[in-house]
Amino acid sequence: MAAADQTLNPYASHLGQQDALEVLEATPTKLNALITAISPPVLLQERAPGKWSVRHILCHLADTESVFSFRLRQTIAEEHHVIQPYDQEKFVIAYDAVSPQEALAAFTAFRNWNLALIKAVGPETMSKKVTHPERGTMTFATIVETMAGHDLNHLSQIQACKDS
Repeated sequence: MAAADQTLNPYASHLGQQDALEVLEATPTKLNALITAISPPVLLQERAPGKWSVRHILCHLADTESVFSFRLRQTIAEEHHVIQPYDQEKFVIAYDAVSPQEALAAFTAFRNWNLALIKAVGPETMSKKVTHPERGTMTFATIVETMAGHDLNHLSQIQACKDS
């Protein structure tokens, strides 16, 4: 599965020519290794003023995975489904009540559920069209590629926290 263009997938540059499915499968393990290597206080610190902490990134990944779950299933269930955008900043309100480990567990559960679906569909589903109001017409495969690029973006942010 090749990366989509930047217009349809804002994370295409992160994915490059990597296999989206391989990235999706590897992310939970990589996240676990990263948060295990970061001291608990650092997991909770903002990276910079106005920048999410590792905990916030993990919560965001769990929320986004649930959104992707719905988008994937709606794409299968409806003809030319129109995706509902959301404001990620409005989800942050509850993030301080969740531990990094709880967020990772939620993300991993959603990811495993989504991987089961992605692996079960055939080429006809991968090419099924869906519309994002801000990005235009894309396919089921574009959503999968976006998920992978989104993972890589946030993995690099968490890696930077570990390295600092």
